[in-house]
Amino acid sequence: MVDLSVSVGSLTLKNPIMPASGTFSEDLSDVLDLNRLGALVAKTITRELRSGNPTPRVCEVRGSMLNSIGIPSKGVDYFLQNTVPFFHEYDTPFVASISAGTADEFAELCEQVSVPGVSAIEVNISCPNIEEDGKAFAMRPSTTLSVMEKLRGATDLPLWAKLTPNTGEIIEVAQAAEHGGADALVVANTLLSMAIDVRTRKPKLGNLMGGLSGPALKPITLRMTYQCAKAANIPVIGCGGITTLNDVLEYLIAGASAVQVGTATFINPTAMTALVDQLTTYMEEEGLADLSSIIGSVRDGEAADSQFLEATS
Repeated sequence: MVDLSVSVGSLTLKNPIMPASGTFSEDLSDVLDLNRLGALVAKTITRELRSGNPTPRVCEVRGSMLNSIGIPSKGVDYFLQNTVPFFHEYDTPFVASISAGTADEFAELCEQVSVPGVSAIEVNISCPNIEEDGKAFAMRPSTTLSVMEKLRGATDLPLWAKLTPNTGEIIEVAQAAEHGGADALVVANTLLSMAIDVRTRKPKLGNLMGGLSGPALKPITLRMTYQCAKAANIPVIGCGGITTLNDVLEYLIAGASAVQVGTATFINPTAMTALVDQLTTYMEEEGLADLSSIIGSVRDGEAADSQFLEATS
């Protein structure tokens, strides 16, 4: 019998496959069995009502997509009264995802969503920090540390820090998140990008720029997952461009304890359960009883690893 269970801090997941925030909602319960997933990560919420960015909000690029959704939210009250009770019916850990413009607002919202039925809180510190000229909290180690410390003081639930690929200090940011109290790292959010319609000469997104997701992002976030898994002493959840079993395996081998699937769900709503099935078949065919021999098994070599980390730190 194959055991796909993994540990992400104090949480035990039945398998390493879960949705990426923003690509998952209650509607998916109509097309797949949510109890088959490792965790259920809700769409990011804010304390207040938000309408999101101007349209158009999504456009295709070669092999991937750009989005500038802008975190539309029905607010924390709707989340507590409707979303949490809905997912409480499932026996899969439910993860709230939150966003705020300041560290104090983050802590306040974190405390509000620390309720029965929520197993962990993913903190989207990839969002703009209005106290730092709109630069994302996770772009700098100092702002990462300060916001995580306030979040840690606001809840006893596990905290998953969702990092941004829009930084040249991913190792330092990962370590700052850990020191600030994160129980796991989600690596990573979308990469700030742009596309232009050559006929109209206008940006294809109403907000001018948006986040790149899908297969084009994977080599970048896979590299960051490897770096963070090496540099931090807490679990890493890989996120970015996962569409196939090989993608899942690459992230696990690089050091991720679990993965989040996003853009692939837009193409195939049952992509996540298909990946669970494919991972099970792979383990059986390889004669592997559990995932311990896969996670972090990249053959990088001690010398090469040291040189690489020095070159990128």
